[in-house]
Amino acid sequence: MKKCIPPRSKEQLDHVDGDLDVGAYTTIEGLGTPPTLRITGKLYCDGHNVLQGNVVAESLVADDDVEVHGDLKATNKVEIEGGRLKVEGSIEAASIDVDASVYVGGNLEAQDVDVCGSLKVNGKTKAKSIDCCGSFEAKGETEVEDVDVGGSVRIESPSKIGRLDVGGSAKVAGGEIRRVDVGGSFESTQALTFEAIDVGGAVRLADKSKGGDVDVGGVVKIEGDLEFNEVEVGGKVEIIGSGCGDSVDVGGEVRTGGCLKLTKRLEVGGRVEAGGEVTAQCIEVGGVLTAQKVKAEDSVELGGRLSTADGVEARAIEIGQRGVVRGPLKAETIVIGKHAQVQDVYGSDVHLERGVCAHNVYGKNIRIESDCEITGEIKYTDKLALGENIKLSREPVRVKDLAETKI
Repeated sequence: MKKCIPPRSKEQLDHVDGDLDVGAYTTIEGLGTPPTLRITGKLYCDGHNVLQGNVVAESLVADDDVEVHGDLKATNKVEIEGGRLKVEGSIEAASIDVDASVYVGGNLEAQDVDVCGSLKVNGKTKAKSIDCCGSFEAKGETEVEDVDVGGSVRIESPSKIGRLDVGGSAKVAGGEIRRVDVGGSFESTQALTFEAIDVGGAVRLADKSKGGDVDVGGVVKIEGDLEFNEVEVGGKVEIIGSGCGDSVDVGGEVRTGGCLKLTKRLEVGGRVEAGGEVTAQCIEVGGVLTAQKVKAEDSVELGGRLSTADGVEARAIEIGQRGVVRGPLKAETIVIGKHAQVQDVYGSDVHLERGVCAHNVYGKNIRIESDCEITGEIKYTDKLALGENIKLSREPVRVKDLAETKI
């Protein structure tokens, strides 16, 4: 059974047993407290319709704009072709498919949401998937398995999202997002838990965030602490607090207010500045490394300037040509490049290439090439090889044990 309402009219209804066809520019007022229209079948709207009160139907299908001044509940689908949907209350449906924009004043709950324009939800959002060509804004808590948005995303309460795929920018209020894939910029204003972040531009995280891999083309700023697996950034990483993870690979520079503790590798093309200790299995810095202390299980390689308060400890240390080191170096094998400047060096096998200036040099086997200058002392236990034209402030001393030598 089907009931038809003519265009450009106004009618009051509380119940329709079957389908309801509503003509264009028609207003339907629900009855009861609260005002409600119940339809056992399908609701068809020709467009530019206003539904006053709550609406319950099997499905809502419209050819143009529809406004619901209440809640909308469809056991099947909501489908708007060529128009927009405005629901002042909450909406619940199996699927929502709208060509233009969707505005929800309350909560949204659906399996699948497909919007060609923009989607805005003032309350909570719960769905299996959300697909928007334009933008998605949510003020309440958001729980969605898959979010795919071509433009921008803004979520103002904690989220629980399986995959967030955004072509432009995304800003969230923390929570849990397993996979983040954003073409432009991504920001979380509260602590975020994640498995992977892949962003083409910039990333900003807050508080104590924790996750897996971070792959960013531009800049990463952490306004707190970060726990991670691998970080790979083309530009710059700044961590206001401390960083803890497996490895960091950055083309530009890394700055941390606290410690940077890694189980595997630190590789930076430019500068590293840490307020605390830097630890890793292997450390390779092309430019400047500044920290309270540097400790590597395997090796430290530096191309430019190294400055520490408590020194560097590693199995092997290599300082590049014309490098400048402030703070002691301690390792089994130490190689100081040509014309570098270092202070105290303590190792098993120590090699100073031509033109190096050092203060104290201690080692089992020491080789000092020509034109070097030692402003302090040289102590060795086994072998000492000196090149030509070396400036010494005092004669080298062979000792039985270097254990009591402090640097």
